[in-house]
Amino acid sequence: MNEEKRSGGAPKPDTALVVGLVNNMPDPALESTERQFRELLAAAAGPRRLRLRIFSIPERPRGETARAYVDEHYEDIGKLRAGELDGLIVTGAEPRMDVLTDEPYFPALATLVDWADDHTTSTVWSCLAAHAAVFHLDGVKRERIPEKLFGVFDVEKVANHPVLADVPARWRMPHSRSNTLSEGALAAAGYQSLSRSSEAGADMFVKQRKSLFLFVQGHPEYDPGALLREYQRDISRYLAGERETYPEMPAGYFDRETAVALDAFRTRARCSATFLRRRRSDWCTRGVLLRPESTPTGCRISPAIVGALDATAGPHAVSRARGARAT
Repeated sequence: MNEEKRSGGAPKPDTALVVGLVNNMPDPALESTERQFRELLAAAAGPRRLRLRIFSIPERPRGETARAYVDEHYEDIGKLRAGELDGLIVTGAEPRMDVLTDEPYFPALATLVDWADDHTTSTVWSCLAAHAAVFHLDGVKRERIPEKLFGVFDVEKVANHPVLADVPARWRMPHSRSNTLSEGALAAAGYQSLSRSSEAGADMFVKQRKSLFLFVQGHPEYDPGALLREYQRDISRYLAGERETYPEMPAGYFDRETAVALDAFRTRARCSATFLRRRRSDWCTRGVLLRPESTPTGCRISPAIVGALDATAGPHAVSRARGARAT
């Protein structure tokens, strides 16, 4: 911590920890991401007082409503660089470009990496932010995964490190990404793997620079319903014609009864989407209501579809996910 750096000793117990959160998540997930990290940090801090300061990179494209929310509730990114932080967390973002450096906010992320190395004792880089950081620092390129890695996966500890003190040998971790980092490439660049999954690959890894950088490809902050909300979002995009393929269910997340119900839902949804592609301004007659709207395809799914999915999956999914949350 910064106080520790200045005094050469441990911070006083009554001193509040000041943690910065740079929230780059998609617009619908802004507030839930804040809540998830608040809860995670509060649980980790125990009786220690904690102050969370929230920022957003201005270059991150946002809709009008989300931009207004950020302007009202977030601190200016310039205040992050001017102030003292004990630690920093930088979230990922939904990738829009095939090449990471083509993302409009990549230069700002790279600048933040350099600043964090000079001004924090430790920084956590999550998902896409981790991919951006290792590329900027050491030229390690992310690799495209043929199928999106999506679900809750078994993870095992592979190194003894203070970051993993008192952590059990195995736990389960949510992952949601279309790109990954090669464990071999990371090791060759001097990164130490802390945890891995036989299915998801590198989970957490570190590199000691001037600051201790912790990189996380999974999402320990996810609440029990996070993967369900993402699954619903991707289904809605498919039905609206914004993606070509129906999304796969999150692995290790739903119980069998829910998975069977959602598989039947997928069959109906594919029928509806096929019909929509033929007559986008028409009504679908198979139980899923669509109406003309000013979307890229000319139609979007009605609220009825979201309600149907909630009724089908919600209770089971949340119950299942509670047992899957990372420790």
